[in-house]
Amino acid sequence: MPERYLFEYAVLRVVPRVEREEFMNVGVILFCGPQKFLQAKFYIDEARLKAFSPTLDVEELNQRLQAFDRICCGGKNGGVIGAFPLASRFRWLTSTRSTVVQTSAVHPGLSENPAETLDKLFTALVL
Repeated sequence: MPERYLFEYAVLRVVPRVEREEFMNVGVILFCGPQKFLQAKFYIDEARLKAFSPTLDVEELNQRLQAFDRICCGGKNGGVIGAFPLASRFRWLTSTRSTVVQTSAVHPGLSENPAETLDKLFTALVL
């Protein structure tokens, strides 16, 4: 039987008006320490987003989500946070914040292949 590894994930959400607490799922971030895996995957359905929040700047939202991706990849493109260890980057990305891009609570699971698990979660929770 293939080995299964503990992973944690959170859903990336767009919250245009924080005071209303309404959100739209746009991505997933998954961390698996034993596999040294940290990756975010996102998709902005512009038509759905415009129906949900007509005044939201889609280009700015895309830039914010790309920052999540750069931090996951690490290195200089990830800025100061990109230099942190994987677990610290995940914790920073999933910390509670009151901005347009927020994350859900962190959820655990077991996976043989974190990349495949990320794809499955993305399909189920975002698309």
